[in-house]
Amino acid sequence: MEAIAKLNNCPTSPRKMRLVVDLIRGERVEKALSILKFTNKEAAIRVEKLLLSAIKNWESKNEGARPEENQLFVKTIMVDGGRQLKRLRPAPQGRGYRIRKRSNHVTLIVDSKSTETTQN
Repeated sequence: MEAIAKLNNCPTSPRKMRLVVDLIRGERVEKALSILKFTNKEAAIRVEKLLLSAIKNWESKNEGARPEENQLFVKTIMVDGGRQLKRLRPAPQGRGYRIRKRSNHVTLIVDSKSTETTQN
């Protein structure tokens, strides 16, 4: 049984978020949490919170089951570009340079290895 957690309009550029997300893709949940805890990036804090939310969603779907016993792992995690805030920065000779403040959407799917082996 899988559980989904989403983070929408996170004010970090998708490129910076993907650097953190690539570290935990396919990892077991316990290892992913420890990787995020010791990653020195702002995006790691947001992804860690999202991962904890996905674990809680999985626990609410599977009442009585513990994530440690079912070998929970990060099945899918993807980062999509969100909306851009467009700002103007003053430039020489009366011009203005456009600044694009990017945001992103993160989708995280957590699954247990025990259910994956029974389906095959």
